[in-house]
Parts: sequence; structure tokens; C-alpha cells
Amino acid sequence: MPEVKLAVSEEDIRRCFPVIQRLRPHVADADELLARIDRQQAMADWRLVYVEDKGQVVACAGFRVHEWLVSGKILYVDDLVTVEYGRSKGYGKKLLSWLKDLARQEGCAQLRLDSGTHRTQAHKFYFREGLVVSAFHFEIDL
Repeated sequence: MPEVKLAVSEEDIRRCFPVIQRLRPHVADADELLARIDRQQAMADWRLVYVEDKGQVVACAGFRVHEWLVSGKILYVDDLVTVEYGRSKGYGKKLLSWLKDLARQEGCAQLRLDSGTHRTQAHKFYFREGLVVSAFHFEIDL
């Protein structure tokens, strides 16, 4: 039975690397992932959670809880990814449900995430799970 686990050790994070890299291919290797996570944890209490099925990591989400003037306390999902062969097997749903439950436990008013405009399959999943498009995200390379 698939189980949601918080990645607390270096070994946990290294096991998540191949899944995370599917969403973040610019992260070269597990050492770079560890370094980035160390910085994000120090700056923003960033956390990594994963779904394990039959000893394999099949989905991951990086997230943080923080407060915004516009909405109050929220759980923001930075990264959410499922292995290709694991799509439509309920792993993403299980992970998102776990994140929603945690957000409620931590007193958050909302769960938020951004998703690249090209990720249409992910958008279909988010809509099915009750998420709505509530804003535009603007950026500029510097």
C-alpha cells in the first residue's frame, strides 16, 4: 500500500532525486539537490514529502508554510511530481490530500501552487482535485 513519508534524512532526499529531476531537470545530481534543499530549509522551512510504493519513491512534493498579507497563512507547494509510470494510480491524489490535511492542521487558510503553462496534464489533475486558477504569475529574467 502506498505510504506518504516526510523526507528527513539525506538518504531520503537522495532516494527522491530521480523523481524530482523529472520536474527539475536543471538540478544536475543528488548532491546539488541536497545543497539546494539545505538553503531552502534554512531560509523558508522548506520540506520534502514523498509517496513510497513497494519500496520505490513514486511521487514527491516540496513545500513550505508561510504567511502572506493577501491571504494569511498558506501552504505553498513548490514542486509536485509523480513518476511517469505512476500517473493515474492515485499517487498524486494521495500526496495532494496529505498536503491539504497538513495545511489544515497547521492552521493554513489555503494551499497554493504555481504550474507552468505547458503542463496541461498537471492542470487537468489540479482541476479534478478542486484547485482553481485564482491569479496570474508574472516574472522576468534578470
